[in-house]
Amino acid sequence: MGCAYARGVENHSLPRTAAFFDLDKTVIAKSSTLTFSKSFYQGGLINRRTALRTAYAQFVFLLGGADHAQMERMREQISAMCRGWNVQQVKEIVAETLHDLIDPIIYDEAASLIEEHHMAGRDVVIVSTSGAEVVEPIGELLGADRVVATRMIVGEDGCFTGEVEYYAYGPTKAEAIKELAVSEGYDLDRCYAYSDSVTDLPMLQAVGHPHAVNPDRTLRREALARGWQILDFHRPVRLKQRIPGFSVPPRPALVAAAAIGAAAATAGLVWYANRRRAMPL
Repeated sequence: MGCAYARGVENHSLPRTAAFFDLDKTVIAKSSTLTFSKSFYQGGLINRRTALRTAYAQFVFLLGGADHAQMERMREQISAMCRGWNVQQVKEIVAETLHDLIDPIIYDEAASLIEEHHMAGRDVVIVSTSGAEVVEPIGELLGADRVVATRMIVGEDGCFTGEVEYYAYGPTKAEAIKELAVSEGYDLDRCYAYSDSVTDLPMLQAVGHPHAVNPDRTLRREALARGWQILDFHRPVRLKQRIPGFSVPPRPALVAAAAIGAAAATAGLVWYANRRRAMPL
C-alpha cells in the first residue's frame, strides 16, 4: 500500500540516493533517551528524584525544543551524569526494555514512509543526537541501512568517562551526511531529509527534498518561507500491528550509550527551570 506522506518520492537507480531521518518526534513520538528513565530507576542507576525529573523533562521535551546554547548546556549535564556508570549494566537494562518501550511509539506514518523509500531503491539513514547504542538497535528495528548518532567514550574500566567522542547535533549532522554522500555515492540534490527541529536546519538544507515533520514553531516558519513540505505524524503503532506475523528477533545486549537518557532528563529539567527563571513575571 502506498503512503500519502511519500508524495514525490521517485525511483532513481543512479546515482544512489538516501532518505535521512531525525529520530525523536520525527520517527518516534518521544525522546528515545528519556524514554528509558523508568528502566534506569528500576535498575538502580538513578534515584527516585531523578526519575521524577525525567518524567517531567519528557513532558517539557514534548512541548518544544531547546536552542543551540541550551543544547550545549544539556550536553555538559549529560556528560557529568553519565561519568562512572558501568556500561555493561546499562546494556543489560536497555536490552531488556528496548522493544517494549520503543516499538509502541513508532509513528505509523514514518514507518510507512521508510518502506516507501526502500521500495524506491533509496537507503534509509537515521541521524540522531541520541547515543549510538540506542539509535543502532532502533534503526535495526525500523530496517534502516545505517545510523549517525552521538558516541560516548568508555574507559578501560568499562565505565563512561563523562566525555563525548562525537556529538551528532546541528551542523555536525549535515557534515556527517555530506561525508556519507562521498563514501556511499549519494547525490544529495536528489536525497530526502526529515526533522521536527529547527536545530536540524543545516541537515535539511543539505538535501534537495527537505521535509518538516511535526515542526517546532521556528522550523514551521522556515519551512513555510522556503516552500518545504510540512508533514503531520500522529499515529504511534506497534510494528507487529502493522506487519502480520512480525516478531522481534532475539539479540544480545546492545545499548551502552543509552545512559545518555537519564542524564538528558535532568538536563532537560535544568534547562526548563532556567528558562522559567529568565521569563519576566
